[in-house]
Amino acid sequence: MASNVTFYDLPPLPERTLKPLTPLVSWASDAAVQTALPIVAYWAVSLIFHAIDVFDLFAKYRLHTPAEVLKRNHVTRWEVFRDVVLQQVIQSIALMGLSYYDDAPMTGTAEYDIAWYAQKLRLAQRAIPFALSTAGLNPTALATKLSAAQPTLAAVVAGGRYPGLPVFASWELSTASFLYWYAVPAVQFVAAIVIIDAWEYMLHRAMHMNKWLYVTFHSRHHRLYVPYAYGALYNHPLEGFALDTLGGGLGYLLTGMTMRQSMWFFTGSTIKTVLDHSGYEFPYDPLHYIFPNNAAYHDIHHQSWGIKTNFSQPFFVYLDRLGGTMYKGDTASKYERARRTAQEKFDQEKENELNAVLADVATSDESLRAQGASTPRISRKKALSISSSAGNFKDLTNKVNQNLHGRGAGVLRAESSR
Repeated sequence: MASNVTFYDLPPLPERTLKPLTPLVSWASDAAVQTALPIVAYWAVSLIFHAIDVFDLFAKYRLHTPAEVLKRNHVTRWEVFRDVVLQQVIQSIALMGLSYYDDAPMTGTAEYDIAWYAQKLRLAQRAIPFALSTAGLNPTALATKLSAAQPTLAAVVAGGRYPGLPVFASWELSTASFLYWYAVPAVQFVAAIVIIDAWEYMLHRAMHMNKWLYVTFHSRHHRLYVPYAYGALYNHPLEGFALDTLGGGLGYLLTGMTMRQSMWFFTGSTIKTVLDHSGYEFPYDPLHYIFPNNAAYHDIHHQSWGIKTNFSQPFFVYLDRLGGTMYKGDTASKYERARRTAQEKFDQEKENELNAVLADVATSDESLRAQGASTPRISRKKALSISSSAGNFKDLTNKVNQNLHGRGAGVLRAESSR
C-alpha cells in the first residue's frame, strides 16, 4: 500500500507494505505468549519467595514472624493456590478472547510511522516564526544571520523551510525515530500505569466502603493477615476479574499498546503485585525508589488496624494521599503487639501438646498398674525426653517449614495455616 500524500510542501511519506509479524517463538503465537508470560512470572517469583520462607534465608527482613504465619491467617495454602489458579484461568480466557478480536499483528510500518512523526515535527516548526514575532524578534533576519554558520537551525527558525532539501532533515528523522521507538512507548506505559492504579484504587476503596461488596467479595482476600507471595491473586473470582483483569485490560486498550508492549506491561504488573504481597522489606530496593507502593506499604492494609487505609496498588501511592486514605499512625508498636500475641499463642499450643502427652503417659502407667503389670522404667524417661523436646521453642522455624510443606499430598505440599 502506497502513501505519497503531500501537503504544506511536506516531504512525502514512504510506501508501506504490511505483512504478518513473525511470532516471538516458532511453536506459539504471540497471543499465547502474551497469556502465558504473566502466569509464568507469577509462579517463578512466588516460588523464589516460597523458598526464602522455607529455608528462612532473610529472616531479619521479614515483616512477620514464623509464629504469625502459623497463627494469624484464616485460609489454607491449598485454598489460596486453588483460587489463584482459578483466577489465572479466567484471566487467560479474557486475554485469549481479547487477542481473538484484535487485528492480527503486522509489520512493515516502522519507516512510514517514523516519517509520519517527522511530518508532525516539520509542521510544528511552522509555528516558530510566529512565536519569535510575538516575542519581538524578526525571524527572517535571524534566519538570514544564522544561514551561513548554522543552516539547519536557520531553516528551523524560518519555519521549517529547507531550500533544496526535498526530504526530511537528518535531525527530524532521528528525533522521529526516538519518538517512535522510545518516547511514545514510554508515555503509553506511564499512562497504562496511571489507568490501572486509578481503576484499582477506585474499585478497591469501594470494596471496603460498601459493606455488601466487602462481605460478599473482598473479605476473602483479607483472610490473609500475613500475606505471602503466591497469595497475591487470592481473591473472589469475580473480584479478581473486575480488579486485576479488567484493570490491566483497560490500561492496554486505552493506551493503544501493541501486543508485544502488553507482554511487558502485564508481566511487569503481575510481578509488582507479587512483590507487594511477598512479606519482605529489603533494603536498597531499586523498585521502591521508582514505585513507592511496596510490601511494607501494602502490608499495613492487611492488618486489622490499617484495613481502611492504603488502598493504592500496585505502583504509586498518590491516590491515597489525595483521597485521605494513607495510613499515618505508628506501626512499630502494633506490629510488635501482633508478633507477641502470635508467639504467646504458639507457646500455649506447645504447652498444651506437652500436657496432653504427659497425660497420656500417666494414663498408660495407671492402666498398666491396674492390670497388675509393672510400670516400665522407660515411661518416666520417655516423658522427660518429650518434655525436653516439646519445651524447646528453637524449632519454631522447622515448625513453619513443616507447615509450608505439609505432611500429606497437596499442591506445594502445603497445609493449613489456621
